Amino acid sequence: MPYFIYKIHAPIGNLEHMAQHAAFKDASTQAKALRNAGDLPAGCLIKVIFADNQLQAEDLLSQVREPEPMIGDDY
Repeated sequence: MPYFIYKIHAPIGNLEHMAQHAAFKDASTQAKALRNAGDLPAGCLIKVIFADNQLQAEDLLSQVREPEPMIGDDY
């Protein structure tokens, strides 16, 4: 399964496919270079996702996740 790199435009959450790599190391290196380029608009994120295909990657990135529990939330 490949690794996909996406640019996520905030606040709407539009997804822009940037690249695809077979190895995590290559995807991670390119994602770090994109983050450090300095030309990202405010609130824009670069994400790497592991998925079967581009459709699944976009579906996973679009899902709303619940925040992790905070210490003290157990009462």
